[in-house]
Amino acid sequence: MEIYLDNSATTRPYGEVAQRMMEYLTARYANPSSAHSKGVEIERDIKNARKKIASLMGAIDDEIVFTSGGTESDNIAIRGIAYANRKQGKHIITTCIEHPAVLSTVKDLENEGFEATYLGVDSSGVIDFEDFKKALRDDTILVAIMHVNNESGSVQPVEKIGRYLSKLKRKVYFFVDAVQSFGKIDFRPGRYGIDLMSISGHKLHGPKGIGALYIKKGTRLKSIVTGGGQERGVRPGTENVPGIMGLETAALKTVSDLPSKIERLGAMKSLLQEEITARVPNIKINSTPEGACHILNISFMDVKGEVLLHTLEQDGVFVSTGSACSSKKKGSHVLREMGLSEAQIEGAIRFSLGEFNDAEQIKCAAEIVSRRVEEFRKIVGK
Repeated sequence: MEIYLDNSATTRPYGEVAQRMMEYLTARYANPSSAHSKGVEIERDIKNARKKIASLMGAIDDEIVFTSGGTESDNIAIRGIAYANRKQGKHIITTCIEHPAVLSTVKDLENEGFEATYLGVDSSGVIDFEDFKKALRDDTILVAIMHVNNESGSVQPVEKIGRYLSKLKRKVYFFVDAVQSFGKIDFRPGRYGIDLMSISGHKLHGPKGIGALYIKKGTRLKSIVTGGGQERGVRPGTENVPGIMGLETAALKTVSDLPSKIERLGAMKSLLQEEITARVPNIKINSTPEGACHILNISFMDVKGEVLLHTLEQDGVFVSTGSACSSKKKGSHVLREMGLSEAQIEGAIRFSLGEFNDAEQIKCAAEIVSRRVEEFRKIVGK
């Protein structure tokens, strides 16, 4: 039995997604910028897809820009706001536990003369709202905070922050990386004073290489890419039409009946934690019940997480030690910021659930994890 528990890295696409994409790869392949009828038809299909995705966010179609995924959306949002508003200030607030696409971009901006404040987190991986308020300065132009952390599943108080920022007399733009929360939390950016929000197709059973950036109407943003003017000039370049159609199909299906899906994922997360806790001694649960419904991070003491990962793979269980985008770096910056020891970080495994998992898989995975951890501990004499 294959048990795939690495859904925060990527998800298995729905069958409907593959079918829809195939249609646009083989039959409906015209360039949407072409003036002939085949191009006009594709342009119309993109317009409809944009409208449907916007409606899922409570937005209007002009507020959605298609991108290549979360990293590109993060870059367009952060750099675009910084460059367009540098006369108003050069201060940016973010957190220490952001995705590398955010942290690296903010670091680059610091090298260009911008200043940044990095908010720390508590042991549950959540920032302190009072720390955020203290970090605000007269020259703050952007707050960039992720919604759900991709390693711990911690949920940041973005609704509270957005409401606070919207009451300020001066404009401070608010960007939320929602790559791990869209389709897992019922969330509408426009309700909470959020100006920009990124999502990614392959995190919600859609295709890789496609994503979207919500940009609230009236947001002052400078494009960081120049070209032919597609996507209102924010992200020029020939559109990834099969990807857009796959994203539309995946987003509609993911968000449909969302409360029951959240409940089901949460129940499986609880079951996995219960099964592992009952079977394996000397572990540390790094995720909290208040965290996202699909991510469970556990440290197995006296076990190297990377070695355990590859051993579980031999049994058909696929997990990760953390973010796929940080897999080349040593140690988790997220768990370190949460105050974990190096031994706890080294033994950490991230289990991330998706719609194709069920209770039988969860119980089987827990039994295999238990057996493998016991074997390792015997080898090292623990």
